[in-house]
Amino acid sequence: MDLEVVVLAAGEGKRMNSCKPKTLHEIAKKPMLLHVLETLMRLNPQRIHLVLGHKQDIVEEALKSFPQDICDKINICTQKEQLGTGHALMQAVPFLQADSKVLVVYGDIPLIALQDLNNLVQNCKDLCILTAKYDDPTGYGRILRDENNNIKAIVEQKDCTSAQLLIKEINTGIICTTSAIAKQYLSLLKNNNAQKEYYLTDLAALLAADHKQVSSCEAVDYKYTLGVNNKAQLQQLERIYQQDCANELLAQGVTLADAKRIDIRGKLHCGSDVFIDINCVFEGQVTLGNNVHIGPGCIIKDTIIADNSVISAYSIIEQSTLNKNNTIGPFARLRPGNNFADNVHVGNFVECKKASLGQGTKAGHLSYLGDATIGSEVNIGAGTITCNYDGANKHQTIIGNDVFVGSDSQIVAPCEIKNKVTIGAGTTMTSHIAHQEGDLIVTRAKARVIEKYKRPTKHKK
Repeated sequence: MDLEVVVLAAGEGKRMNSCKPKTLHEIAKKPMLLHVLETLMRLNPQRIHLVLGHKQDIVEEALKSFPQDICDKINICTQKEQLGTGHALMQAVPFLQADSKVLVVYGDIPLIALQDLNNLVQNCKDLCILTAKYDDPTGYGRILRDENNNIKAIVEQKDCTSAQLLIKEINTGIICTTSAIAKQYLSLLKNNNAQKEYYLTDLAALLAADHKQVSSCEAVDYKYTLGVNNKAQLQQLERIYQQDCANELLAQGVTLADAKRIDIRGKLHCGSDVFIDINCVFEGQVTLGNNVHIGPGCIIKDTIIADNSVISAYSIIEQSTLNKNNTIGPFARLRPGNNFADNVHVGNFVECKKASLGQGTKAGHLSYLGDATIGSEVNIGAGTITCNYDGANKHQTIIGNDVFVGSDSQIVAPCEIKNKVTIGAGTTMTSHIAHQEGDLIVTRAKARVIEKYKRPTKHKK
């Protein structure tokens, strides 16, 4: 039988106290809905039916930024009125194939484990329910079993008796059934309950009464079945996700100063003997080579850092490639588009954007290098600026090899400086200054001394 998946994501999520649809709130800077869909894709379903309702237009707009292979699988169904989970599944029934297994999941359970879903699908005959055992089951439907330990019903929290409230085994809401069962039994659901809704959980009692097979699979770890209804729960799952990422890094041999103070918001690939200090954030695709040291408070996004490099505290690096033995920071900012050769040093309060720095080049502090191609063994003095923007367009600066740029210099682009040139401190270098390899260029004004100079004073009112 083919596998179809129905994702229920129509709820309003009032307790989130947000204008954003609940399933678009993020774990590790990724919408919860996308977390769920990525896991589902690993099951290779024939189709994913996404049931939307509240702020459907916003969710549909967000889907445009999701990977195309996921979007190609999605069929959108609309639940115009939120009348319960059973009613939500009814909206997908007309689109189901005649003979398929139907996995029903929720868009607000972002960490659901692939193993649990696989177990559910493999063990489903008529209806299979994913259960879990919570120390505190408050808010969840309870699993009722007969004397033979067979499931006879699921009772929602608000409809439980005092005895039923003591049951620890809960319904996660995730089920697997067949399209035939769904089409036959969903129309039999009643809304005679405290919420006046059509509960998907009532399928268990209906099927049990008809002697259908109602089975269950217990979640491998209950924490991956937790849903999000408010910001406190969102934060709780964020920490679970981040702890899992940290544990994976530790297992690979990465040294973390504190596994509770690191955030991975994408994929982080590490070589051997990598050290990561506290409060670092990694976004997108980041690769760290062997023996890389990341200082505290760094933010690194979509970047490759090669072997033996040291990124000192509170540096920000985006969309850049750093070769071996680079030393960056502290407090450096590398904006997108940088490419550094081996043994480059960019120090404190240096900002680079679309800068190519050759082997052994150094910019120690307090400089801006933008839209620049800089050769090898170049020294950039403190306070140097490549003036790349004329108010309308960006222009390139090219600096040759073995150039010395003195402190407080401005290089007005477009400009090219030849090999072995020395730029005296305080120079404004432009393309109009003709020079040869090895020249000294100085543009300081001649010194003037005005004796007994009197400063301006304020006029009395």
